[in-house]
Amino acid sequence: MNFFKAAYCRIFQGVFKLALPFLPYKNPKTVSSLKDIAKVIKSEKKYKPLLVTDKTVYGLGLCSSTEESLKAEGIEYCVYSDVVANPTSDNVDRALQIYKDCGCDCLIAFGGGSPMDCAKGVGALVARPKKTLSDLRGILKVKKKIPLLIAVPTTAGTGSETTLACVIVDSKTRHKYAINDFPLIPSYAVLDEEVTMSLPPKIVATTGMDALTHAIEAYVGKSGNRFTRRDALEAINIIFNNLEISYSEKTREARKNMLIASHKAGRAFSKAYVGYVHAVAHSLGGKYDTPHGLANAVLLPVVLREYGKSVYKKLKKIAVFCELADKKSNTANAALKVIEKIENMNKVFGIPEKFDFIRREDIPQLAAYAEKEANPLYPVPHLWSRKKLEEIYLKAGGYAN
Repeated sequence: MNFFKAAYCRIFQGVFKLALPFLPYKNPKTVSSLKDIAKVIKSEKKYKPLLVTDKTVYGLGLCSSTEESLKAEGIEYCVYSDVVANPTSDNVDRALQIYKDCGCDCLIAFGGGSPMDCAKGVGALVARPKKTLSDLRGILKVKKKIPLLIAVPTTAGTGSETTLACVIVDSKTRHKYAINDFPLIPSYAVLDEEVTMSLPPKIVATTGMDALTHAIEAYVGKSGNRFTRRDALEAINIIFNNLEISYSEKTREARKNMLIASHKAGRAFSKAYVGYVHAVAHSLGGKYDTPHGLANAVLLPVVLREYGKSVYKKLKKIAVFCELADKKSNTANAALKVIEKIENMNKVFGIPEKFDFIRREDIPQLAAYAEKEANPLYPVPHLWSRKKLEEIYLKAGGYAN
């Protein structure tokens, strides 16, 4: 990256870091049981929620207890259950139409990051009815308060119940973009491990690695503070100690701990942001419909190794906190222990080292999308040009060692 562009990126990120203590971030109020959702709606003086979810979650009956509690409290509701893995602008438009037709006044997002992103998109368009989703892409363009949003994570990974981000795929262009603004942060997060107990191991693994990516990118980036670093370190440690148990043994304790870790990681990256792992993963999701957690899991060790010495000191701090190394350890060796831990976890979960579907001819366009998303917003440890990002795709696609 040339000097002037790099200077612009760092100045932009520096301004955001200085402004961080004064920005209107909020931590969602946490609720521990699905049965309390109806009480929350009544306490907020709302009357008719739109339940936004996907076919898998709804088909498994995970929403049933929530629906029963709403009925028991005499609360009418409507359902949109067609959200796809990488939610599209068409998903948001259909859900918005149901919201309007049913006369809804609040939203319940039930599922992983996809239903939450869809619900946030609905909220943004309710708040800004004269705008399109594309008009709102980028930073601080929603500006107005959205309807009450209650987020129920059914996977321990996305952290979307804590964030100001809404990630959408344009149905026409297949370009994946983010809408970032403070009103999109949910007002409530329901952390009930019961809804995670029926998750298949593959989903547990990839969503857990998604949470790990959030925490690590938030920690190694340049915009963190003591609060985000604390949340990130605690999340990483919980994930290292619980994800494999949650994957193989399915204990209630491990599933609960993973929800807590995902929530902490979400709080960390919502303020400290993410990095090139996410920028590259988003482009793969938009182009090939790659599940986001899987993309992050494969890319995380690739990108960390490519960052090299620029992340060694922070990775050593992670290693020491998680008891993978001690303070006297060589910095590089301790840092590599963290990367090797991630790679070993991927092996346990059957996650591949590379992607076999990235087409070489797509890489310039993919790199352009990733570069546009990441620079200047993401406070990455080391700034990369579009050409450097192309090298990451080549490595992730098995074209380069």
